[in-house]
Amino acid sequence: MRRPAFDMNVFKERRAKLASELASVGGASAVVLWAHPEQLRNDDVHHLYKPDSNLFYLTGWEEPESVLVFRPGMEPESTLFVRDKDPARETWEGFRYGPAAAKSEFGMGETHLMSEFESKFVGLLKGCDRLYYRFGTDQLRDLRMLALMDRVRETHGRSGRGLLPIHDSKELLGKLRVIKSAADVGFLREACEISTRGHVKAMAFTRPGMNERQVMATVLHSFYMDGAAREGYPAIVASGDSATTLHYRFNDQPCRDGDLLLLDAGAETANGYTGDVTRTFPVNGKFSAPQRSVYEAVLRVQKSLIAMAKPGAAFRSLMDHAIEALTDEMRELGLLKGARQELIDSLAFRRYYPHGMGHFLGMDVHDSGLYNVDGQSEKHSRLLEPGMCFTVEPGLYVPASDESAPPELRGIGVRIEDNVVVTEAGCEVLTGGAPKEISEIEALMRPSKA
Repeated sequence: MRRPAFDMNVFKERRAKLASELASVGGASAVVLWAHPEQLRNDDVHHLYKPDSNLFYLTGWEEPESVLVFRPGMEPESTLFVRDKDPARETWEGFRYGPAAAKSEFGMGETHLMSEFESKFVGLLKGCDRLYYRFGTDQLRDLRMLALMDRVRETHGRSGRGLLPIHDSKELLGKLRVIKSAADVGFLREACEISTRGHVKAMAFTRPGMNERQVMATVLHSFYMDGAAREGYPAIVASGDSATTLHYRFNDQPCRDGDLLLLDAGAETANGYTGDVTRTFPVNGKFSAPQRSVYEAVLRVQKSLIAMAKPGAAFRSLMDHAIEALTDEMRELGLLKGARQELIDSLAFRRYYPHGMGHFLGMDVHDSGLYNVDGQSEKHSRLLEPGMCFTVEPGLYVPASDESAPPELRGIGVRIEDNVVVTEAGCEVLTGGAPKEISEIEALMRPSKA
């Protein structure tokens, strides 16, 4: 018998938190969460399976072909539909819990076979005033849900009632997930520590003449040897001009003497939390003067952003500061000319800084949660609260093909990314174990010459 590797009380507490949130809305609610479908990699080989984060967040359940129906205040409160036990399939694909073990091991009120979902769904929705479900992830599933909702409507007879109001389950769960509990922060801290140790090993390993794949192999080897369950996202290992491509994925070029290497990689642990760390360092262990000037500009901005991260600060204010400060740095470097505000209003800064300051982090690398509340305008920007976790990742990217840039800066891409959690007094940097000061990086990479 395979036992869950998690403390089920954590998931029970999360369901209680969701129940409390829905109780504040009033009436009877049902939340329906589907497992992600398995995806083919090639022919009959599937990608490594990653469970839906919201389903896992509430249950710890990791098998595909499953649906959770959560109805706080009703009996049964939680109903999980799962695959059947199948000894023949398990011989090939591994253990399945089946309904009985799913109920006993995961603390569900009821469990049924997935084949019974449609026949039981209408009864589970009877008496509910609203449904929380995420449209847009699977068209066939959406059509199936709409057909089922029409059957629910038919049970109301000639009452004049239409379909139940349908709300976005991702937005609902994001409201809870954006504020991490002490246990959640502990899970994230573990992922960040594994991530940073991998970056340290990659820095120490890198030398001219290596291939980006070898650096990637080093960081991933460290992650898995250190307890990671999987990558949080596909690693970016970008040397030279490739670092000016934000989501470079080839990871197959030689690391040349005199180039910088941008490494963006994060480890995900078994509890579902992931780190998201970027460091930029010289392949030969020594920053050139132009590389140093760009790197120090980004580092100054990153440090100022971290200093701003405290309760009550508007998330948008960090975004604005990143744009303003990096625009000033671009002017100092000779990348842009003109008045700061004119360069911002015309979006000229986007030539070398095309992305945002950071994003929420947790069970997804781009985690759930609203950046604006009670409206979409900048004045409704969310205020930081203790327990919020996010990345701080300013960068400057000067393509080698940009003939308007100073020649010595062309082909330089720098991003420095840390993960922080807001505390009562400010913020804690969870990824400080990976060096980012130039002196520390050079000492790590060239110990005999430091």
